Amino acid sequence: MRLWHEEIIHLLPKNQLLGQHRECCALRGNGWGKKHKTVDYVFLYSPYHLFIYHLLVMDEMEKRGYKVSIEWRDKNYRGKTAEKYDSLEEKTVDKPIYKEHNAEYMIECIENLEKKGIELEV
Repeated sequence: MRLWHEEIIHLLPKNQLLGQHRECCALRGNGWGKKHKTVDYVFLYSPYHLFIYHLLVMDEMEKRGYKVSIEWRDKNYRGKTAEKYDSLEEKTVDKPIYKEHNAEYMIECIENLEKKGIELEV
């Protein structure tokens, strides 16, 4: 489980992009708060931050012609089995969305992709 650095979302191959959507859906749903070494930092922020990050992923998917269930564009939606938020508070979200997505993390993401045989043109 990983959230790719937000600056490379538009460069991700199909499998990684669609996988990222699944990860976001899982984290926004019943996966919220469930510890996982790679993404624990996400839980230090409001779920609204994850919603904003997920919007970047969904926007890229739609640019490439993929259909995204409209429900996921609702900040309060958490999937079919998780209880919706009553009214998730909107917050000002800086860039990067997660301060952990820094230059060092960018290198880590690129190296991770290279190990999978994926070369990005950054």
